[in-house]
Amino acid sequence: MKISLLCVVLIIFFSCNQNEEEKNIAGKIEQRDTTINVGNSFTELFFDSTSLENYIERYNIRDSTANRLRSFYNARNYQYAWFSNDGPAEQVYNFLNLQNEYVSYTRDSSLVNPILQQVFDTLENGGHAIQLADSNRLKAELTLTRQFFRYAAKEYTGSYGLNTNDLKWYIPRKKIDLIATLDSLIQHKGEGTKSYEPINPYYKHLKEALIKYYAIEKNGGWEPIQTTKKKFQKGDTSVAITDIKRRLLLTGDFTMPDSSTLFTDTLVDAVKKFQYRYGLKADGIIAGATLQEMNQPIGKRIKQMLINLERMRWVPEEIKTDYLLVNIPEFKLHIFEEGRLKFNMNVVVGSGQHNTVIFSGDLKYVVFSPYWNVPPSIVRNEILPGIKKNKNYLANHNMEITGNAGGLPNVRQKPGANNSLGRVKFLFPNNYNIYMHDTPAKSLFGESKRAFSHGCIRLGEPKKLAEFLLRDDSTWTSEKITAAMKSGKEKYVTLKETVPVFIGYFTAWVDSKGGLNFRDDVYGHDAKLEKQMFNK
Repeated sequence: MKISLLCVVLIIFFSCNQNEEEKNIAGKIEQRDTTINVGNSFTELFFDSTSLENYIERYNIRDSTANRLRSFYNARNYQYAWFSNDGPAEQVYNFLNLQNEYVSYTRDSSLVNPILQQVFDTLENGGHAIQLADSNRLKAELTLTRQFFRYAAKEYTGSYGLNTNDLKWYIPRKKIDLIATLDSLIQHKGEGTKSYEPINPYYKHLKEALIKYYAIEKNGGWEPIQTTKKKFQKGDTSVAITDIKRRLLLTGDFTMPDSSTLFTDTLVDAVKKFQYRYGLKADGIIAGATLQEMNQPIGKRIKQMLINLERMRWVPEEIKTDYLLVNIPEFKLHIFEEGRLKFNMNVVVGSGQHNTVIFSGDLKYVVFSPYWNVPPSIVRNEILPGIKKNKNYLANHNMEITGNAGGLPNVRQKPGANNSLGRVKFLFPNNYNIYMHDTPAKSLFGESKRAFSHGCIRLGEPKKLAEFLLRDDSTWTSEKITAAMKSGKEKYVTLKETVPVFIGYFTAWVDSKGGLNFRDDVYGHDAKLEKQMFNK
């Protein structure tokens, strides 16, 4: 009996920790398709269902994976997926190649097995026609399927051990059909996998940028700019300016090699491009914050991209409908029409003490000339102390008491120019009392970092959003919207169709113009995820 290197794949998982199995229980087990037989299948190799149950029992496979194994092979009537009479099928090699690519760009060693790598190397060197004893071939067949489910869950939905609620992420985690994904891989023999990879486009673009940064890192990365000068601008000369040009050339901001020491117009444009990508004031001047960002080591940026790739595995695939996306670290609202970016606007989000919650909802109401029902915490910490200092506090702030609850007065602010919600608010009912609204404090939108609110999201161009949401209702002209905003009388407008809203947290992404963006970890969520991802 010949034993090939491939038979050692049998022990790939036998020593793996059980907590690496996916925790979500697979759905209903697929019924067995008895119409599949030797005459209409791609291989003559079949096995008995009791062999699968013995395998599940022997290796104590969790219910989630066990049910997926049962469903997958029931749908095939227990036809082999990875082998033909001639040996391993083409999809074995292509799957192992796909997995190696994942390990390479994520640097996630939890899927790495030296014995599996030996199998990969053997197949890569032309060892496709390897003969296996029937029992070893069956174990290899089942173990490869189990390996695929583990790989695909990580690649397409994110690492198993991460609890998104602990990370303050309350957007429902994406779910995909891993069985259908495996069926597709088998059907296409592992080829053209990018065409059915269930990942949103933001993930793909950031992954491509990550691979470019790996190449920069491999070639030595970049060294910090050494200088005692605190500011560089157009017309300055310095040896450090040559280093700055070299640094910006690596990341594509500066497009032509230039070893001169002069701060040129071309360098001004390159610095502005860099500043824009980092959310800094794009003035073309190199000073504290700009120089500090340039000097961050490439390893930090790579880790930041890996953290955000992980988050992007959690979110829905590409959405084809209208939707709104707030990116907290970017301080931006992105408005999408039928899946395409329509426009952006600046927002103010919650401060470090009053974090804006990461969640999703459905925008249902536009409220013109709104009242502001003051939250109990603000009543307790701000309104009551204000009343004690000044008996005219409520009148001065256009407020009134409407009742009492739990020992605290119910306070609301009347509609008007100085209302804290401005002249319009947008409601997507949720348990966090978070919504989007106008504000009289317009000056804050001129700041590059805008974390000032009590948790709600203040909009830089609220009327523009109202016009977008009501654009298909001919009764709501621009003039009528303006009138409703200034009427001083609260008016609710119910949207004909709700619009999905996603409040996310991404500190690295590729924008619609192809620019790789980085932002500060304003709430410390990156730091928490980093500990979970890299300290295992």
